[in-house]
Amino acid sequence: MEKNLEKYADLIVNTGLNIQPKDSLMIRFTVDGLPLARLVSKKAYEKGAKDVELMFSDDQMTLDRYLHGGEAAFERFPDYKVEYMEKLYQDNTHVLALVAPNPDLLKPADPKRIADWSKIVSIANKPNQKYTMQNIVKWTIAAVPSDAWVEAVFPDLPIEQGRDKLWQAVFDATRVSTDDPLKAWEEHDTALKAHETFLNEANFEKLLFQGPGTDLEVHLVEDHHWMGGSSVHSGGDRFFPNIPTEEVFSMPHADKVNGTLKATMPLSVRGQLIDDFHFTFQDGKVVDFDAAVGKQILQDLLDTDDGARYLGEVALVADNSPISNTGILFKNTLFDENASCHFALGASYAENLKDSRDRSEDENRALGANQSLIHVDFMVGGPDVTVTGVKQDGEQVVLLQDGEWRI
Repeated sequence: MEKNLEKYADLIVNTGLNIQPKDSLMIRFTVDGLPLARLVSKKAYEKGAKDVELMFSDDQMTLDRYLHGGEAAFERFPDYKVEYMEKLYQDNTHVLALVAPNPDLLKPADPKRIADWSKIVSIANKPNQKYTMQNIVKWTIAAVPSDAWVEAVFPDLPIEQGRDKLWQAVFDATRVSTDDPLKAWEEHDTALKAHETFLNEANFEKLLFQGPGTDLEVHLVEDHHWMGGSSVHSGGDRFFPNIPTEEVFSMPHADKVNGTLKATMPLSVRGQLIDDFHFTFQDGKVVDFDAAVGKQILQDLLDTDDGARYLGEVALVADNSPISNTGILFKNTLFDENASCHFALGASYAENLKDSRDRSEDENRALGANQSLIHVDFMVGGPDVTVTGVKQDGEQVVLLQDGEWRI
């Protein structure tokens, strides 16, 4: 465990964030992430980081705020917190989020209070959204097991046994359990870049998704760009936003999505679970939806703003991956989205549209780039889902079938 944790920290600092001399780092973590945060901080300083800031949160305190806080606790998000983060970003500070998931954390809380507060926070922080959505800074999300996550994933196992099993699954999914994780990630990045290159050269006009409950036509924006594996931030450094990652993703045209779409995995969002849900799209917009579990949560999510009912990302993922091969439903988007093709409701990423940083939001929106306060991934892929690319001349190319790449 100690050896793997050391390798995990090495991977985060050297590959995930690619810390360079005079970079600064902000680490977001809970008590479960403290041992890893300490290792990351040490290694970041060894790489020449000038500062490591810490942002601690606690699940119980978060829940207590919703259950026992008065109205004053939910009136506004403080300006100084927004200004503080903006100053950090402007001072070349990059961000690591060490998430310790609790899929049902806010289940006892009032859904309306959760939705209202989420919207207030999102609106307040919108000026800073660009720093990560446009890769102005480097950012990485990685996970550490919490007791609540262990119980959600392995409800029939004793907690100690379940924790060991989940840690091993995390190490396997992130390639930390290999002899040389950094080398394994270089090879993995090369493989993802090969798919990225093929898709960019093919320049598909649209994608077709077909499977149980799914019959969807998704046009891509003109001058779209597929991304897989590593990204590049505004200063030119390569980094990986997600550890793990198995996806190759691009930008759907916000106004040109039509048909039905059924999720193939549960979605954990805002501390609650949504399951067995589906959408109907017309001219890009969700015009109908339902969920067997968490319908009100989904309703609140879609009501965040106008852009929340449109898609901002489409991602292709093969079923044969270290994550999918664990056979585990992680009930956490960071892992489950990298075991399945997925879409995201809400904002699109600037890197998926050529020259998008040189245009205004309104100009990019006119080209089909979605704008929203949210970006929420949900899973739609699996062995029963076929994905086909359609070129400008009508030629069709099967991209994924029976869960595997056909290119």
